[in-house]
Amino acid sequence: MGVLNVTPDSFSGDGVGTDVDRARRQAIAFEEHGADIIDVGGESTRPPSLYVDSEPITEAEELDRVIPVIEALFSVLSIPISIDTYKARVAACALKAGAAMVNDVHGLRGDDDMVEVVADAGVPVVIMHNQSHARYTDIVPDVIACLKSLVGDAVTAGIDPGQIILDPGIGFGKTASHNLEIMRRLNEFHELKRPLLIGMSRKSTIGHVLDVSADDRVEGTAATVALAIAGGADIVRVHDVKQMVRVAHMSDAIVRGWER
Repeated sequence: MGVLNVTPDSFSGDGVGTDVDRARRQAIAFEEHGADIIDVGGESTRPPSLYVDSEPITEAEELDRVIPVIEALFSVLSIPISIDTYKARVAACALKAGAAMVNDVHGLRGDDDMVEVVADAGVPVVIMHNQSHARYTDIVPDVIACLKSLVGDAVTAGIDPGQIILDPGIGFGKTASHNLEIMRRLNEFHELKRPLLIGMSRKSTIGHVLDVSADDRVEGTAATVALAIAGGADIVRVHDVKQMVRVAHMSDAIVRGWER
């Protein structure tokens, strides 16, 4: 999953702003490099407590950013487009414009209408674990229990369980040590019996471990991609698509087998 940030304040420094032509070129390049999905996001998800310049934006602002880009990409890409949003109306409009799946960092709990939008559309949805604090009894069982609850609520509301993808939420309500432990114990998430998405690309945990800035974390990201795949991840969400496609292919060849 290639990240396309249609924002001026992406934590990773790769936002394309509202430049539709630039977004189109980047998405085409991602597809050429081997991306399977393009994830379009119009609002930075960096923690406001750590980055005071990252403020929530209005629904109208988010629509103005993402809809022209999705419409432009739909006509030139052959791979699916995902909309990265927790706002129901943004998701609905994005799906109408050509998006084929929803990636919700608030696990369908950020907007009461999101579950209905996803259920009615019948599209794949990424449900991510996210909380406002980093207090856990045992990080992995606690996150698994929350994801089970989120899945249960989603299915009860009419979402096809076969359309649900789960994300443990690296960096969301978790310390660097928590994030590393999740990666180390990723095989425990197999009990959920749902496809697993991991998004650790360029995140602050890599910066803490390697003491490097967000734009200098490609090697750290590569390690997380390889180990995520070894741990059973099905989708890796990345910024450096060309490099990480190669890492993913090599990791898959080792973990899942390869024939010429």
